[in-house]
Amino acid sequence: MPEYAAWPRKVFNAANYALLIVLAIMCILPLVQLLAMSLSSNAAVSAGKVTLWPVGFNWESYKFILSKPEFLRSMGVSVKRLALGVVVNMLITILVAYPLSKEASAFKGRAVYVWIFVFTMLFGGGIIPLYMTVRSLGLIDSIWALVLVPAVNVFNIVILLNFFRGLPKELEEAAVVDGAGQWLILWRIYVPLSTPSLATLTLFCLVNHWNSWFDGILFMNSPTHYPLQSYLYTIIVGLDTLVKSNTDVETLKLISDRTARAAQIFLGALPILCVYPFLQRYFTKGIVLGSVKE
Repeated sequence: MPEYAAWPRKVFNAANYALLIVLAIMCILPLVQLLAMSLSSNAAVSAGKVTLWPVGFNWESYKFILSKPEFLRSMGVSVKRLALGVVVNMLITILVAYPLSKEASAFKGRAVYVWIFVFTMLFGGGIIPLYMTVRSLGLIDSIWALVLVPAVNVFNIVILLNFFRGLPKELEEAAVVDGAGQWLILWRIYVPLSTPSLATLTLFCLVNHWNSWFDGILFMNSPTHYPLQSYLYTIIVGLDTLVKSNTDVETLKLISDRTARAAQIFLGALPILCVYPFLQRYFTKGIVLGSVKE
């Protein structure tokens, strides 16, 4: 590359790096402030002294939150939802994406099924028909309402079927010659070769299930069945008071509703923050390879 052409490229890269650094800081700072607030004393938070570093450092907010049965119960519901929901999501995604990745000559009617799935991405019946359907199935106040309603994610299916279509056809042809059926080809060839894409989609499912709060409010009649994010919503909008007036004076000096809410929100985000680094290395490769193939 000529030297005169290298400078615009360097300027462009520098501007990109600067923009990404600014965006990263904008995403990280609120979380850091939330953590600092949760580790600060009530007086420091009330006086507005807390910025990015705890003032009057203490763990009382976390001790208080972890002693609350409501928080632990909602955390348990979310963990159960993840255990069921991610497995169901990924199983359906694989089983739908594999046949749709075939050519029309191998799977007659493929185009019809593809358009049916795409149609659901563009148009929906709305909340009331959805609620009526879930109620008619007897799933209200059941964990299965949180698992089955979002079970089919068409966006994930499109990514995975494009990834499958990008795999060498010779592998399948060789397996067929050796006597392998479609079920064996899927689980012994396609799935092992699709680790980057599957890891990326697993991360999507984890985040979607963990962060979802509205369906818990909609389908759960009893607050005891709320997942964590739905419970946190009731806290944030002020439908519940964390620190009661009968709490002892020494505790009230260290914690308040603001510090306790900050602790709960940070604990709610912590599991995804812990999981993401392990799946991040697959993220770019999986999403790119699954989206550019035709």
